[in-house]
Amino acid sequence: MSSTVGYLLFTSLYNSPLSNPLKPSNYRGLYEPLPSRSKQLASLANNQLDVLVIGGGATGCGIALDSVTRGLKTGLVELDDFASGASSKSTKLIHGGVRYLQKAIFNLDIEQYKMVREALRERANLLEIAPHLSAPLPIMLPVYKWFLVPWYWIGLKCYDFVAGTKNLRGSYFLSRKRALEQFPMLKRDNLKGAIVYYDGAHNDARMCLSIALTAARRGAFVANHVAVTSLVKDLHDNKICGARVKDQLSGKEWTIRAKCVVNATGPHTDSIRMMDDPNATKICSPSSGVHIVLPGYYSPQSMGLLDPETDDGRVIFFLPWQKYTIAGTTDNKCEPSFHPAPTEADIQFILKEVRNYLAPEIDLRRSDVLAAWSGIRPLVRDPSKPNTESLSRNHIVHTSESGLVTCSGGKWTTYRQMSEDTVDEVLKNHPDLKEKAKPCQTIGLKLEGGDLWTPTLYIQLVQDYGLEPEVAMNLAESYGDRAFVVADMAKPTGKKWPKVGRRIHSELPYIEAEVRFATKEYAATAVDVIARRLRISFLNVTAAEEALENIVKIMAEELNWSKQEQSRQMKEAVLFLEGEMGLHHEIQDGHDHQCDGSHDQNSK
Repeated sequence: MSSTVGYLLFTSLYNSPLSNPLKPSNYRGLYEPLPSRSKQLASLANNQLDVLVIGGGATGCGIALDSVTRGLKTGLVELDDFASGASSKSTKLIHGGVRYLQKAIFNLDIEQYKMVREALRERANLLEIAPHLSAPLPIMLPVYKWFLVPWYWIGLKCYDFVAGTKNLRGSYFLSRKRALEQFPMLKRDNLKGAIVYYDGAHNDARMCLSIALTAARRGAFVANHVAVTSLVKDLHDNKICGARVKDQLSGKEWTIRAKCVVNATGPHTDSIRMMDDPNATKICSPSSGVHIVLPGYYSPQSMGLLDPETDDGRVIFFLPWQKYTIAGTTDNKCEPSFHPAPTEADIQFILKEVRNYLAPEIDLRRSDVLAAWSGIRPLVRDPSKPNTESLSRNHIVHTSESGLVTCSGGKWTTYRQMSEDTVDEVLKNHPDLKEKAKPCQTIGLKLEGGDLWTPTLYIQLVQDYGLEPEVAMNLAESYGDRAFVVADMAKPTGKKWPKVGRRIHSELPYIEAEVRFATKEYAATAVDVIARRLRISFLNVTAAEEALENIVKIMAEELNWSKQEQSRQMKEAVLFLEGEMGLHHEIQDGHDHQCDGSHDQNSK
């Protein structure tokens, strides 16, 4: 079968609205590889684009997907890697925002209400289009005062009501006994019961990558590790008509021509705006959120916990994720940074708040922190409104006099709506593009790997290949129906069981074949692999360091790295682990030290 016929057959089956017409073992050979990074770079250099997106986070990738599915010739460039910023460093929740609804009701704030309603609608869509990467998650609010029971219950019933038909499951009350059965590590003293509500959880970096890959699958030219060095303007009308870019890996520079340029760079929004206009007013106020990772035994695998009122009024989440436990987050004003690092004060603040909710016999120690990270999200002011003092958690879409379209603010959950609004703005400014563009196509559009995924797909991986169940489940949950392509690349272990799938670290379910497949998913550095294709650095930073040499060796085989390049990749990856992921934090006297109260308590 020719590659063209194979691709057409695969596409017809892959996009079929009917139930799965082929078993995965039959269609996996029809998988069509994505264009290589070098081909994507050539396409960016040689095509006149309709839309060029700057920024490869969730919003930027979402804009590229929305644009290309409307029939626009679309390109995207990202300075670092897809999801290298806040899109890989979130709380891992797909949520409407319980606290925002509370503020909407008590402040009679219609904008906050609309934001929650929009987010709840988008929550349902995201769970539908990427079922392999996301799932509903029950979250418990423990109650230690009786008068808070009706307060929380009514608030969460309002949350259910606003979600309407998109609600995941109704909230409910648990008695003290049932709450401790569900969350046995919870502090027992004065516990009256708990209220449980539902939100979604996801693998954020792989979700963002899946959006980018889906855009590429649909024809968008996407490239990571490409920096925008300047914006290009037409000499006649001073309108932006492209961007000057530099490949961070090869050093090559060129100009990308585009009818419209979109700025979707999150906390770095103002730096692109000032390329357009050096006198532009700053609209972005970045805020850092720190999370820590603890062993999985600190939380049940099917229940999260929310503390809505910490000592300084911030929210703390305590959530199961990838068989581990995530705790966070902080909310501190900060400066934009491409390499934010967690501070010891932030880590201690989170540990202190978590201890407040754990049974006293549980000795939560500083040494239990397996990884830590800081993500920066933007709060924005709308430059088109006269009141520039108030920051908003909603997103803004703004077009400058020279035609630069900026989308900023918002949250992970609403990336799709932000993308739709941005492309609508592009079309409003470009009648010639509006004439040929389709309506928005992204509601219900399955992301890469999601079409033929089923909850039992991992069983077939075990049966067909002889993979360990834990490894097979990880493949199914990370790659969806693409898991068979990865499994095809797995090498024999030389054992009776498992037959294939050499792990890159004994404590984690990742296998060597995933590193090879990562290079097909545009991974170009060791950090791309350990942080975003695999989530190893976010789960256990010491294990990531121990696996690094093997990962670099495999990547060298795939990407033809020299010994010198391998050494450079090792050094850069170790610096990343030490700087951004909390490796080798000093522990005083080999024991815990308490937060001294010096924790920065800037704006929420």
